[in-house]
Amino acid sequence: MARTRSTKPAPKEASESSAPDSTSKFNLEAQDESPSRVFILPRKASSKSRIVTLPNPGTSQPSRYLVCPETGIYEFTKTVAPKTTPRSWLIEKPQTLADGAPKTAQVTTSAELFIATSIDPVFLLLPAFVESIKDQAADRKRYFLASDDYFDSLPEEFSHFTDILQCDKTRTLLEARMNAICDTVEAGDETMFRLNENKLASLIMRKAQRMGDAGLPPSMEVKFVKKPLEAPISIQQKTTTIAIRNGSAHGESGHPDGADSQATATLVESNTTSVSEATAATAITEATTEDTFVRAIEATPDVVRLQRLRVAFNFICSSYVPAAIVEYFQGRLSKNEMDVDFGPLDEYLGKVAKLRADAIASRPTDMYSRKHGRDEMEDEMREKKRKLEEEKKKKKESRSIRDLKKVDTTGMMKLSAFFKKK
Repeated sequence: MARTRSTKPAPKEASESSAPDSTSKFNLEAQDESPSRVFILPRKASSKSRIVTLPNPGTSQPSRYLVCPETGIYEFTKTVAPKTTPRSWLIEKPQTLADGAPKTAQVTTSAELFIATSIDPVFLLLPAFVESIKDQAADRKRYFLASDDYFDSLPEEFSHFTDILQCDKTRTLLEARMNAICDTVEAGDETMFRLNENKLASLIMRKAQRMGDAGLPPSMEVKFVKKPLEAPISIQQKTTTIAIRNGSAHGESGHPDGADSQATATLVESNTTSVSEATAATAITEATTEDTFVRAIEATPDVVRLQRLRVAFNFICSSYVPAAIVEYFQGRLSKNEMDVDFGPLDEYLGKVAKLRADAIASRPTDMYSRKHGRDEMEDEMREKKRKLEEEKKKKKESRSIRDLKKVDTTGMMKLSAFFKKK
C-alpha cells in the first residue's frame, strides 16, 4: 500500500516553543564620551531658568550655575557615592513613540549628583572689586562708578555674564546686592557705587554666624574646632586607704578586760599619694591608688562658639572670596577689626599653646632611646614570625611531592637528554 504524506502541520520544536520572551522594557544605547548628568533643581525655579557658565569667585575657574530671573542664582554642589560601593544611573530619555514601544535609556557609570543650592550674587561680583580693595590698602583715592563699569571689569572668558544681564530682573538683583556692600550716590537718573569694606566684612561675618549656628559638618567640627581647643592631658592620682583604729587596753567599748575591744574601720580618701597625716593610733591595712586622666583646662561654650565662627569665616573666604583679597579679610579678623571680639578665644589658645610647650619640655630625655629599643624588639619579633611561617610552608609539602622524592630514578634518563643536539 502506497504511503501518503500527512497534511497536518509539523509540531514546533520544543526549544522554539519554550524560548522566553526576549523583549525588554528599555533599549540601552551605547555609552557616549560625554554621558548625561543628573541635576536636582529647586522646585521654586521658574521655567525661564538657565544653566550658564560663570567664573568661580574663589578659583576663577569656569563653573556651572543656575540663573532664575524670579528666584535668584544657584550653584551646583556635587555629591559622589563612596568608591567602596560602586553605583550608576539609569536615565530614561523622553520620547514620542507609540505605546508599547521600548523606551530609550542610558547608563552612566558614575553616580554623580549635582544639587542646586542658593548663592549670594555678591560673591560673583567680588572679582570686580579686587582693584578697589587694593587701592584702599594702598591708601589711594577711589571714585564712585556706575554698575556697568563694574560689570565690564568682570572676567569675560568662559562667561555668560553679558547674556544674563540682558534680563532686567537679573540686572536689578545684581545691583541690589551691590547696594548691600557699597556706598551709593545719585547722579541724575543713575546710581553710582563705591565699595565699603566694612559692609562687606560685616556681610561675610553674618553668613559665618549663620553657618556656625546651623552646625558645621562633623569632619570640620572635629578637625578644626575640637582638636585645636584640646589641652594636654594631666594625670591626677587619687589614693584610697582603709585604716583600722584600735582602742586602749581596756577597750573603747567599756569592757574592763579589753577582751571584746572594738576595732573601727575608717575609709580615708585623698587626692595625693601622701599618707603622713595618719595618727599614731591608726594602722593602715590597705592603700589603693587610682590614676585619673583629665584635661588641664577645658574650653567654655563661648570659646567653642568663637572657634566655630572663625572656622566658618575662613571657610567662606577661602571658597567664595577671590584669592587676591582673602589675606585682607583674614588680616582684619586676626586684628579683631570685625564686629565680633575674638579676645577670649585668643587668650584660651595662648594658654593651650603654653601647656603643650610645657608638656613637650617635661618629657624624659631618654624617650627616643626607649622608643628606639622598642622598635628593635618589634623588628626582631617580626623576623622570628617570618621564619616560623617559612618553616610551616616547608612542612606543608604535598604528599605527591614527598612520594616522588621516594621514587627510585636509577637507570632513568634525565629530561634534559631529550633536548640535546643530534
